[in-house]
Amino acid sequence: MTTGHTPRTDGGTEGADDADSDERESEEGLTYAETGVDIDASEAATAALVAAAGDAGAGDYAGLVDIGDRYLALATDGVGTKLLVAEALGDYSTVGIDCIAMNVNDLAAAGVTPVAFVDYLAVDEPNEVFSEQIGAGLKTGAEEADIALVGGETAVMPEVVRGLDLAGTCAGLAPKDALFDGEAQAGDAIVGFRSSGIHSNGLTLAREAATRRHAYTDPYPYSNSDAPATPDEPDYESVGAALLEPTRIYTHLLDPMRTHGVHAAAHVTGGGWTNLTRMGAFRYVVDDPFSPHSVFEFVQEEGNVSDEEMHRTFNMGTGFVCALSPEDAASLTDETDGRVIGRVEACDGDEAGVSIRGLDL
Repeated sequence: MTTGHTPRTDGGTEGADDADSDERESEEGLTYAETGVDIDASEAATAALVAAAGDAGAGDYAGLVDIGDRYLALATDGVGTKLLVAEALGDYSTVGIDCIAMNVNDLAAAGVTPVAFVDYLAVDEPNEVFSEQIGAGLKTGAEEADIALVGGETAVMPEVVRGLDLAGTCAGLAPKDALFDGEAQAGDAIVGFRSSGIHSNGLTLAREAATRRHAYTDPYPYSNSDAPATPDEPDYESVGAALLEPTRIYTHLLDPMRTHGVHAAAHVTGGGWTNLTRMGAFRYVVDDPFSPHSVFEFVQEEGNVSDEEMHRTFNMGTGFVCALSPEDAASLTDETDGRVIGRVEACDGDEAGVSIRGLDL
């Protein structure tokens, strides 16, 4: 994978650079499973839980409850091991935004308007400093998503939690005719929307790769001036700051997506680009995706991670997609910051999947 980024050099010799490159290539390539998160095993465990608990009202992105003329929708998610980066930097100011984003974006993918959020903070011991920072991030995320924060819970559990864990639940409402069908159609265009960076998935792999040769406080080895392909990317002061860039919130897309007849949408999170298959058993040909941010190249180089593993784990520059007719796609992109990145093709069952950057996922 190439992104057009050039590593920043602060001295040294060409020979030293070559030696570093040779060392990286000789190291075993990291995978998400080897760093502790097996997506297949996780999905199997989730399926077992759902089967035992019952799946009435369950959807790909939200649980739906019929309350008469509309649906009440619920989604729950957390920040994950991104919290360990925040802990290392002593900066929890953005993880509240991530917690809001991971929930409201899932509701948006179902065509549901988020309305209210409750958080759950579990700690080994109370700390006013990080609690205040987390609260400020939650407030910022809620304002951006235009939802109400309606309370939450702080649990002190020193024998269960080391440090802290942050999660939340978001409630949403949708008239019955406002939900997306949830199924793409052959011939649909795929419209993509830029991510803000690594978001809040795959951090177990990203952290392992980033800390092979760096500390979170080390200077980030890429500069925005080196990255003409991603002009929206800021100059990060440290490796940790690049990993902490908060998840983009996509709720502003709900009205235009409904107006322009979106058939299905996908939030590109855990599982990376395979999330597109949640829109149905089709061939998703993505031939013009957004360029990956430099943090993805950094993680891939430092961890010697394969292209396929990167695309099965991370959003790689595109955080949200939707499928709709080509005619409607043109008007949607005129109204938003999205662009057509590919198309939906009919296929036999064993050919279903995603084709992107020469990979078949």
